[in-house]
Formats: sequence, C-alpha cells, structure tokens
Amino acid sequence: MRLPRPPIPGLPAAIQGSPVSGMLRLRFFLAIGLMAMASLGCHKQVAAPRPYLAFVVNNQSQSVAVVNLASARIVATIPVAPLPEKAVRRPNRNEIYVVSKSGRISVIGFPALAVVQTLDIGPSAQDLAFSPDGNQAFTLDPQTGQVIFLDCNSMKETGQVQLVPGLAHLAITPDGKTLIASDPSGDRLFFISTASQKVLGFVKVGKTPGPLVVSLDGSEVFVADTGDEKISAAEISSRTILAHIEMGSRPSGLALKPDGGELFVLSDEGSSVTIVDTSHDNVEQVLTTGRNPVAAAFKEDSSLMYLATAADGFVTAFDVASRTVQNTVHVGVAPQALALTPDEQFLAVTDGASGSMAIVRASPLSLITVVPVGSNPVDVIVPGWE
Repeated sequence: MRLPRPPIPGLPAAIQGSPVSGMLRLRFFLAIGLMAMASLGCHKQVAAPRPYLAFVVNNQSQSVAVVNLASARIVATIPVAPLPEKAVRRPNRNEIYVVSKSGRISVIGFPALAVVQTLDIGPSAQDLAFSPDGNQAFTLDPQTGQVIFLDCNSMKETGQVQLVPGLAHLAITPDGKTLIASDPSGDRLFFISTASQKVLGFVKVGKTPGPLVVSLDGSEVFVADTGDEKISAAEISSRTILAHIEMGSRPSGLALKPDGGELFVLSDEGSSVTIVDTSHDNVEQVLTTGRNPVAAAFKEDSSLMYLATAADGFVTAFDVASRTVQNTVHVGVAPQALALTPDEQFLAVTDGASGSMAIVRASPLSLITVVPVGSNPVDVIVPGWE
C-alpha cells in the first residue's frame, strides 16, 4: 500500500498531491541536496565519494539506473523485464541478477552495463539466492509454487521443486546445501536439498511467515511471522522449532549483524527495532525508531546500523554497542532501500515516492545530493565497481 506523502513546505494546499506537486516535490529535494553541498563547502573539505556505481531498480520504469556516486550522474539506464523488484550481485562475477515479478531475471554485465542474458522463470518470479561459489542460483515462482534451479554458467534452468503457490521468501545456508522457503498461506517453512533437488521436510511456524535470515553457522533459520507479534527460530538439521520469540508488534523485516551475534527485527507497525540475542533466542531490547522502518545496513565491524524509515523520510545511524542514536538526516519523502558503499563512507538511499536516490555521507550523516533515477525505485546495490 502506498503511504500518503507529507506536504511540501510552502506549497499551496490547493495543489498538494497534484501532478504539479510531484514535479515540485522532486525540485524541492534536489534543492535540499544542492543546499547541503553548499553548506559542506563552508566547512572543512572532506573527501568526495569514490566513483562507485550504484545500481538502482526502478519498478515502474522497468529499468536499472546506474549512478556514478562521485559525479552524481546517471551513466546508463538499462531496460529490464517489467516489474523489477530486487537486484543481487552474483558472487565472484561481475554480474547483477535483477528479479522481475513478471517472471524473468535480467542479467546485467559489467563493464558492459547492459543485459547480457534474460532468463524466463515462469508466470512470476520472486527473491533470489546464490550458492556460495556463484555457480548456481535459486528463485521462486510464486504462481506455480515452484523453486527454480539455475546454472549460472550456462544460463539455463536445471530443475524445479514443486511446493505450493504463494511462496514468499528464500534463503540458503552458508554451506550452500539447504534452501529454505517461506509459505505464508500454510504458516510453514520448507527445506530443500540443493544437491538432490528434493524436499527434506517442513516445519510449522507462526502466522504468515515472511522474510528469512540464516545464522552464520548455518544451524538456525529465523523467520518474521508477519501475521503474529513474534518471530520463530527453527533448527535446520532437525527441522524443528527452537523458539517463538515475542516482539510486542508484528515484524516486517530482519537484519543480522555481520558478526552474527544479534538479529535486528524491524516492525513498520510498531515503528521499532527489536534486538534479539541469536545465541539464546531472547529479546535484549526494543528501540523506538522513526515511522515505518523498511531497510537497514550495518558497518562491517557491526559498530553502526543505518536505518531508513519510509513514512517520515529519514535515515538514522544507531550506535550498536550503546543502543543510542548517533545522528539522523532527512533524505526524501519515502525511502525504500539503502546500501553502504564498500569503503563505508557513503550511503545510497532510494526514494520510491519522489523517484530519486540520495547520496549521503555516512559519518556523520549528512545529505550530499539527490539524483532523479526513475519511477518507483525499490532497491539499490553498490557492488564496488568503478
């Protein structure tokens, strides 16, 4: 559901929400970016972003915009299959797989910055996971209820596993041996062997299981029970429930710290983040956030977590050790996704409402500029290519 946009300061009420207001909204946030750049010039000089490329998935434009972060310019606009929703970099290769709800995966090559292959999955496609070596990929066809196996070298389908329609999310164990798929309608998780392409079994969890996270040692999988005020933890080897962990509000997303010690559970309903100890499967603390937290990213040393909140247009930096807000910056109308650059100096933040991407200095948080990228940008990755 699209959230109502906040009013533009100084814009007459008569044209708030009109097509004219959409253009003014974009100009408004571009102006914010320019003012931020000007203000930086009044202080001590700091390093500009490296020329990393940010790949922005535009759901309604049916494209991926490639933005050079140093110049804040689009260097390529790549047409992809209709209704793209997610981009994932193939491990050990200069390729990005873009999953489209229309049932196709568009493979973008670098440095060509063009689609080098289009894979037909079926009537629908959702989510994507790679084997650790990047030689295999796995995706869902929710309409037919299948898990699809792909050979990434030959770019061909190698098998399907029939489950049930409506599959939502997919995860893979660190050793690449087991896939886990969430089944919201059946309130369960399926476990599939990647070697035999056979179903190993399933486990019942809470209501409407959604996003999944596998522990770093591959022993547990955590699932957000989006129809309950809890998450579930299941042992992968035995396919049994270890714990139902009460949240106090319905979970909407999961983010695991890079060191694996804690799981951060986002709740758009509760405007909160719940921190779960993954070793003992218990809640440590609940943090109040901005409205509708939708995306999170961690520094590699787990010291900071960056959180985007869609209903108020902010990105917040949380100090993980002290559980306190380091600082906050306003980046747009409705941020949907964010990515930290490999040098951890900058953030790319997409705004679905204004069709733009903000470039943000990571520490301390400050807006550098805003780049128009397309219609309804929903995902962004910065793979480290220049």
